[in-house]
Amino acid sequence: MGKTTTCVNLAASMAATRRKVLVIDLDPQGNATMGSGVDKYDVERTAYELLIEDAPIGEVIIPETSGGYHLIAANADVTAAEIRLMEFFAREIRLRNALASVRDKYDYVFIDCPPSLNMLTVNAMAAADSVLVPMQCEYYALEGLTALVDTISKLAAVVNPELKIEGVLRTMFDHRNRLANDVSDQLKQHFGDKVYRTIIPRNVRLAEAPSFGAPAMHYDKSSVGAKAYLALAGEILRRQEQESQPLTADRESI
Repeated sequence: MGKTTTCVNLAASMAATRRKVLVIDLDPQGNATMGSGVDKYDVERTAYELLIEDAPIGEVIIPETSGGYHLIAANADVTAAEIRLMEFFAREIRLRNALASVRDKYDYVFIDCPPSLNMLTVNAMAAADSVLVPMQCEYYALEGLTALVDTISKLAAVVNPELKIEGVLRTMFDHRNRLANDVSDQLKQHFGDKVYRTIIPRNVRLAEAPSFGAPAMHYDKSSVGAKAYLALAGEILRRQEQESQPLTADRESI
């Protein structure tokens, strides 16, 4: 329960607050697509057509999903996009350029990246404003997270100097597990306020929801998993509101 679970459930939670949300599935497994109630085997256009065939983004976006957000789908065709991208000049900013015409139409765009670092991931980093890192509090997790943050920083220096770490999210958390609590404490020591206060617990409903083609809040809104992602959405919104206040104050004082 990591990146895709967080992408789909956070997107649905933001959509529930009446924010306009777009989810971009760049993982050839298409789990975010299926978890949004869209059959990856039936979609006519995916991220492949957007990145490789220059399909108009309006023709690729699926406007109706079970999560209440818009979707750019993925399936096995997207595997070929990684190879085909190497044919293009400025290959690392193909997604950024494709999004340019619709970026201002959405409050949030969530990108579900492939599990490994490749040209699709680079495109996501180049197009994004920030990176949200979900992680399980397990042995070696802190070392792995430190390496990931270093990789993101190196990528950002090349393709997107403005890219930042939005936050670190503890997922599949079991408060009864001593190791999980120890790792959680270490995370807070190393990353400070970058670690979200909201914790996503281990939850059967979160695990079941994808098989029913829906985010947890539309599968069982009373579940602790659904409530946790709603809480995360609220925390992110409050953080961003607080970050914008100094800018507002500065403008008023000029």
